[in-house]
Amino acid sequence: MPAGESDDLAQEQVGAWAKRFYYAVRAANDATLRPYGLGLTQWAVMEQLATHGPTLQRDIARALEIERATLSTIVSTLVRKGLIAQQAEAGDQRQRTLTLTAAGDELWRAMPDPVASARRIAFEGIDPADRAAARRVLAQATSQLEQHLRNPPDRPAT
Repeated sequence: MPAGESDDLAQEQVGAWAKRFYYAVRAANDATLRPYGLGLTQWAVMEQLATHGPTLQRDIARALEIERATLSTIVSTLVRKGLIAQQAEAGDQRQRTLTLTAAGDELWRAMPDPVASARRIAFEGIDPADRAAARRVLAQATSQLEQHLRNPPDRPAT
């Protein structure tokens, strides 16, 4: 196999393993949260509120990089479950401040951290140097893709 083909195959395999890892982490997170009736994004909203206290809904959308419409659906679900409260700001009725309710705080304290749990399971027994190398490669590859998306090369006219 020519050298270029070998490198292409290795890159393809890294991408395939990164995708499998992502899906495995999501499945592990879902399994951890299922008994508590939450999904990972709902947990992330609660984590923001538990960590930072009352927060404007728009700031949570920015912090979690969630579209406003998606976050509105998540917030509505958490409000309906009685886990968070939503209150209009006095100066601007369009802005909503979110807070954990007492029930939300109680649930938050009872739940394990699904992200920490998945990380512990995934990386147990893997050499720290290997973890560092994987982190460097994936961070650089991600950075290069994000840079390309921010500044795409000129596209040919169609």
